[in-house]
Amino acid sequence: MLATPSHTLDGRLYAALDLGSNSFRLEISRLRQGRYLRQDYLKESVRLGAGLSRHGRLNEDAMRRGLACLARFRDRLDAVPEAQVRVVATQTLREAVNRDSFVHRAELVLGHPIDLIGGREEARLIYLGVSRLQPAKRTRLVIDIGGRSTELILGRGAEATATESFGVGCISLAQRHFPDGRYTPEAFRAAQITAAACFGPGLGTFGASHWQEALGSSGTVASIADILYVNKITDGTVTPAGLRWCIEACLQAGRLDRLDLPGLEPGHRAVLASGLAILYTLAIHLDIQSLLPARGALRQGVVFDLDDRLNAQHILPGRPSPTDLRDLTVQTLQTRFQVDGRQARRVHAVALMLFDQAWPCAPREARQQLGWAAALHETGRLVSHHEPHRHGAYLVEHADAPGFSYNEQQRIAALIGTHQGPLPSEHGTPWDDTQIHQMLCLRLATLICHGRDQGLSQGTTLHVDRQQVRIHLPEGGTSLHLRTTHLLGEEIYLWQRAPHLRLMLSSRTSPGFLR
Repeated sequence: MLATPSHTLDGRLYAALDLGSNSFRLEISRLRQGRYLRQDYLKESVRLGAGLSRHGRLNEDAMRRGLACLARFRDRLDAVPEAQVRVVATQTLREAVNRDSFVHRAELVLGHPIDLIGGREEARLIYLGVSRLQPAKRTRLVIDIGGRSTELILGRGAEATATESFGVGCISLAQRHFPDGRYTPEAFRAAQITAAACFGPGLGTFGASHWQEALGSSGTVASIADILYVNKITDGTVTPAGLRWCIEACLQAGRLDRLDLPGLEPGHRAVLASGLAILYTLAIHLDIQSLLPARGALRQGVVFDLDDRLNAQHILPGRPSPTDLRDLTVQTLQTRFQVDGRQARRVHAVALMLFDQAWPCAPREARQQLGWAAALHETGRLVSHHEPHRHGAYLVEHADAPGFSYNEQQRIAALIGTHQGPLPSEHGTPWDDTQIHQMLCLRLATLICHGRDQGLSQGTTLHVDRQQVRIHLPEGGTSLHLRTTHLLGEEIYLWQRAPHLRLMLSSRTSPGFLR
């Protein structure tokens, strides 16, 4: 039971499932009155990353191992409310060109969506878990060595000040330099050179002058610390001398199948040598003299992030108003891309008004995504006024966006890319009903606010009867009314040729000259 500054009072139950490159980990926990209580923990060595080919394809055997593990995990998720479950995937699925095939099958097995998170978002969540479970005011370096990536984070207190993800991990390095399980000085040296090259210029950012203590949040660091402790080399602290002792033990064994190290868990045997090569490279280049295992990791960070999101929806009386990090990220992107804030707020308000009228029972996440897309729909105008929706979609999809998963960024970018111009082709990536409804409301909101004012938002309503959508405009005969009616007529024409919805306009225009 570990202290944490979380302000949750109702003891919510959470589940975080980390689909790592080496292991899948499920942690079920409860946050109650500022304390983190682990209820259940399952871990299986799936080695998903070992099934990734040189061409970036995940083989069927690795997929089946992953799916079988998820099937065993599924029953444990039934006791947790759906909104309090989050499944995140990391580097292997970031790399896999056929990841959609695995993700689709995995979601069917689990009954929950899978969020693919970027490397820097993974690093942020790792630090969140460490800082909440192991609070300190000192400036820290946190290292997480995964199967196919390594995250380095600098932070002070609860704030991560620098995050980076590097495409080298213990599985990928083992495949390259220890493929047959043989340990030689040449193989260790080559592995260290490869690791150093991957870390490259980022090493300067995380040098010893920038932090006061170093922690390791991964299973690799914990495994090496256990070995050093059990063999009485150190008190569990990872040091350069301790790492050299471990490397020498591997060299004396000569082969993986002859390696007999007290304290080494079976699940870490195959990746011990490569993990040692990465950690020793970091110790030398970053001048790490002492490294301790951290109490927190990615899965705890996912839990705390979920808690923060839910608390942002339910403000507790007498307490500071929590904020969803994604809202702050959208504000930052608006500033970076010089978005007209007033117009963004107008379109945001109208789009959500129409969405709430027509689909009041839609999931909260769908409403949030529509709101974020409306807030960022003019992002592309910074690049060009010609087809700004296309530029905006690209910028938002590829921006660093703390708090967002790849999935969320892609959905928001898709909405931005279709808020004007042609409708999505029926031959492209299929859109689900929720996306179609979001797109319609965003397109209508931009038309209603086309004069960069509230337009005819007062009195405009949207009524849905199955696939029929009726737009009702208030009566009028002004130039604004006629322009809006004309634009909506063109929009209705576009939807007549689409297979999704049928739009109809209900509007009465007063006779006479324009006023």
